Amino acid sequence: MDTSTKLAPQTEIANTETASDLFITVPETTLPNGTVVPAFQVGQYHCSKNSDGTLVIDPANKPWNRINYHDARAECAGAGYSLITELQYLSIAYQISQQDENWTGDKVAEGEIYRGIHKWNLSEAQDGNYVSEEPTERRWHVLANGERVYDFSGNIYSWVFDNVQGDENGIVSKAFAKDSPSLTTAPYPSCEKGIGWYPQFDDEDEEIDWSGLALIRGGCWSSSGSAGVFCLFNDWPGSDFNSVGFRCTKSL
Repeated sequence: MDTSTKLAPQTEIANTETASDLFITVPETTLPNGTVVPAFQVGQYHCSKNSDGTLVIDPANKPWNRINYHDARAECAGAGYSLITELQYLSIAYQISQQDENWTGDKVAEGEIYRGIHKWNLSEAQDGNYVSEEPTERRWHVLANGERVYDFSGNIYSWVFDNVQGDENGIVSKAFAKDSPSLTTAPYPSCEKGIGWYPQFDDEDEEIDWSGLALIRGGCWSSSGSAGVFCLFNDWPGSDFNSVGFRCTKSL
C-alpha cells in the first residue's frame, strides 16, 4: 500500500446542530460471501455524553458506558443517527483485515491485526486522545479509502444491531446459520492473528443460538486475547456495563 497519501485521517463534520460529531465514510464493501454492504458513514470514535447529557462523537470525551442496548439505539436515533448494524460492522472489520497498515508486520497476514487497548493495564475506557505505552495497543485502523477509525478493537465494546440473525429490533431471533456472514467473514479462525474471539461450529455443535440476546463486538481494555476487530459476544439487551458502549452511523 502507498501510505504517503493515507496517513492523515480525514473527517467529515455532521450538520450544524451537531457540528462536533466526527464521522468518516466507509466505502461500499463486498463481503467474502458476496453480500454487498452499501457505503455509509460511521462515528470515528465511540459515542460519548456531552456536558448537557446529549450524545456527541468527540475524542476529548470518554466513551458513554453504563447504557443498555435499547437506550443506545434510542440515543442514536435521537441524534438523527442509527446504531451500527452487524453488516456495517463486518464491512469495516473486513476492510481493516485487508490493509497492510493494520497489521503489526506491516503486511496483510504478517504478525497480527492491531487490537487496541486490551492488555488489562487500565481499569476503564479512555478518551480518544489517550496513547498506550504498548506499541501493539495502537488504537486506530485504516479503511480501504485511507480513513481512520478508532477503537474498533479494544478500549470499549460496542452494542450492535443484528440485521443478519436479528428481528426488527436488532435482537438475535434465530440460530446462526453455518454460512452466516457473522461467522464466516473473518479471514482466520477465532483468536488467531489478532482476529478476536467469535463462536465457531465444531463437530459436536448442532447449533449456535443466541436468541433473545444482543450482539457485542470489538473488545475492551481488559479483553486480553479475546479482543479483535471480529470479536463477537452477546448479552441481554437490558444490561448495562462499564465495558460496553456504542457507535453511530448515518446514511450517505
